[in-house]
Amino acid sequence: GAAADCSCFITSQAGLARLSGNALGFGGDLRFGKANGLAGADEICRQLAEVSMPGNAKTWRAFLSVTKGPDGSAVNAIDRVGEGPWYDRLGRVFAANKAALLSTRPQGIDSAIANDLPNEDGVPNHDPDSGIVANHNILTGSTQTETLDSQGLQATCQDWMDATSGGGKPRCGVSWPRSNLVHWISALNEGGCAPGATPPGADSGARGTVGALGGYGGFYCFALTP
Repeated sequence: GAAADCSCFITSQAGLARLSGNALGFGGDLRFGKANGLAGADEICRQLAEVSMPGNAKTWRAFLSVTKGPDGSAVNAIDRVGEGPWYDRLGRVFAANKAALLSTRPQGIDSAIANDLPNEDGVPNHDPDSGIVANHNILTGSTQTETLDSQGLQATCQDWMDATSGGGKPRCGVSWPRSNLVHWISALNEGGCAPGATPPGADSGARGTVGALGGYGGFYCFALTP
């Protein structure tokens, strides 16, 4: 079934609010009780997948880059996610392989989701049951080639361990195209690393937050195996 095939999603705003215990989410600190931001973000992915797909038993990875991984060297998002193929919660094709991820929108993606990537429940991010929300900015810390952004710690909220307005201006892709912003991995820098979410009906949120320019601190999750 579709749930058995699901291997990628965006963390929903509701899911992040639930796990963080904060209506505004985690901001740029994704440690979630783990030793570092990547480990915490992976656990957030795992728990959200488990709620939507109980017993899926997959290994989930956050699509995030950092300046310093477990071995002290940089980690590129593209090296964390396996080889594909990837499907959304409803079984729709996201991408066949790594090469297909290296496009403005994933190459070969199902047309129904190409310009509105879905969350862990298969719901398009742009209109999550509550009306249109400016929630396109998705944290990656990455370039369009899915490697660590040159702004380093500033682009990654200090390797996803800082939830303050001064923690950086995290690099984001867009889950749905917004005027001239179209790249799903790397389109713009958000306004800061503090928790925040652009309110419904608004184009921007509180300054210095991950929701300053149309977002809520969401990120992409991929399963290591389809």
